[in-house]
Amino acid sequence: MTAAPIEATSDELLARVLSSLDDDKAEDVVAIDLRGRSSVADHMVICSGRSSRQVGAIAEKLVERLKHEFGRTCRTEGKEQGDWVLIDAGDVVVHVFRPEVREFYQLEKMWMQPGAGLAAVRKA
Repeated sequence: MTAAPIEATSDELLARVLSSLDDDKAEDVVAIDLRGRSSVADHMVICSGRSSRQVGAIAEKLVERLKHEFGRTCRTEGKEQGDWVLIDAGDVVVHVFRPEVREFYQLEKMWMQPGAGLAAVRKA
């Protein structure tokens, strides 16, 4: 039995996504504010995992946490291959890549605008 969805602002959902990625040692986390630029989501988060296994684990844990804490059932794509996983959490879309695949797609460059809301959360 799934809990009823808990109403959360896009900023609250983003904060939980970022916290989950930090917990699972995602690397080079970048949050892009899409408000006013896209009707698809309010935020896009892009991060890397060191291996296909870590990419899959990061995505799986995030989906589990969002379901447990917010009652959200997220759609995912790409998990089977492990090179790249898209997680659609409604107001927040998350891309988890292996570094080489992330470099190939360069999503940050596609969505960046000079002065637009790009926030990088770097880990040492």
